[in-house]
Amino acid sequence: MNPLLIAIRVIVFFAFAFVLASLVEYWMHRLMHVSRKIGERHRDHHRRNEGQGVIWEFIDYLKGSALAMGLMFFYTWDAGIGWLLGSLCYAAFSAYAHQLQHENPTKCFWMKMPVHYVHHKYGMWEHNFGLALDWWDHIFGTYKPVEWLTKEERERPKRGYLQLKWR
Repeated sequence: MNPLLIAIRVIVFFAFAFVLASLVEYWMHRLMHVSRKIGERHRDHHRRNEGQGVIWEFIDYLKGSALAMGLMFFYTWDAGIGWLLGSLCYAAFSAYAHQLQHENPTKCFWMKMPVHYVHHKYGMWEHNFGLALDWWDHIFGTYKPVEWLTKEERERPKRGYLQLKWR
């Protein structure tokens, strides 16, 4: 097969997996807010209002989606590689973004408002379910803008993008 076509397929499946992973994450987060059984650990997360560290968040995402990450290998190898890499990249990005929103939400430059941070700060059980992205909140009507940048956030010590709890 043509190397250019292989590269295009890898990129297409990477992008599709990345976007689909964000959609699954959004709906799983919503499900955690309505199901007592599925949401038990999540309710503890809300009580503590802290992330478990980037690496542990990433491991949780891997445990929850490992089977799905390998599905496209049954289709073709290039689709499988793109799908796996897109899934892994989203899991890493989401783990990082989740921890960043708990520790340093002003650094979430890719969103107008760090939705997961305000989800916790204002006890939003029916709004702002995105962890790394706010796309699906906008699409499904769960985005609720608030004035989130208060004196508390402005007075936090300045920290870099990598100054987070990693494990």
